[in-house]
Amino acid sequence: MVSGGAGFIGSHTVEALVARGWRVLVVDDLSHACGAELPGEVEVLAADAGSEEAASALWRFAPDAALHLAARGGVALALGDPRGYVARSVASSVGFFAGACAAGARVLVTASTGGALYGEADVLPTPETVSPAPRSPYGASKQAEEGYLDCFGRMHAISTVALRYGNVYGPRQDGSGEAGVVAITAQRLVDSQVPRIHGDGRQTRDFVYVADVAAANVAALAGAPARAINIGTGREASVLEVVRTLVDASGDGVAPELLPARPGEVRRSCLDVGRAAQSLNWRAQTTLTDGLSATYAWFATHRLRQQITGGV
Repeated sequence: MVSGGAGFIGSHTVEALVARGWRVLVVDDLSHACGAELPGEVEVLAADAGSEEAASALWRFAPDAALHLAARGGVALALGDPRGYVARSVASSVGFFAGACAAGARVLVTASTGGALYGEADVLPTPETVSPAPRSPYGASKQAEEGYLDCFGRMHAISTVALRYGNVYGPRQDGSGEAGVVAITAQRLVDSQVPRIHGDGRQTRDFVYVADVAAANVAALAGAPARAINIGTGREASVLEVVRTLVDASGDGVAPELLPARPGEVRRSCLDVGRAAQSLNWRAQTTLTDGLSATYAWFATHRLRQQITGGV
């Protein structure tokens, strides 16, 4: 079972699971569906991942493994309404964990965060042994979810894995939201708008391509030691580098507009991925240049299709 399976990361993961012969149930409230058509054999329930309806579906489906990808917004939303964010997001995650365990799942995997969880780490690339020190309510909420995940794992004697993603990007990501500099920049470029950077652009992230993340999800669902695992490239890249690469891909040659830095933003982030190689036999395969080129091409093609079909 995959919560959030109709979303950006979820749709890529569901496709990868079906291609490997898995039978998949998707539970998604469709509030952030990416618009991609899921494989016909996939069962889809439109519901909140932590709801009673989802718990009943879990019980009926009796999954061997469950992957929690459903999300309720990102850093800015959690910062603006910390109390409401916890009530919506963390409570839903805990409900999903409980439902999956009650239904007999033997592997439970959740999407966590690398950069927002570690904060301003002294060690780069940052290994999982570094104690979490989130600088935002979003990072703190993910730390809380990991705590609940560990608890359910011990209670039910099952394998639980928290995948601490870097900055995931790629085709199907929403370019109209408040998070995701790659998607937002690509969307602005295909809309003939000037790209924007918050801060000086020298803040760094570990940008990891969505197809590589989907492969890591599949590997974790197949069974892994119960632990937190970083999912990234091990390479630090600046926001300015990413934006300039996308501008080059567009051929526009426009200079980005610099905006005030966001409060609570981590200055540098890069993940040590040695544990992923050891535990999941996984490494990111897509270079940043190739991934950004493929992402921009998808946004440009998607824009063209909208124009042809009268979507804009």
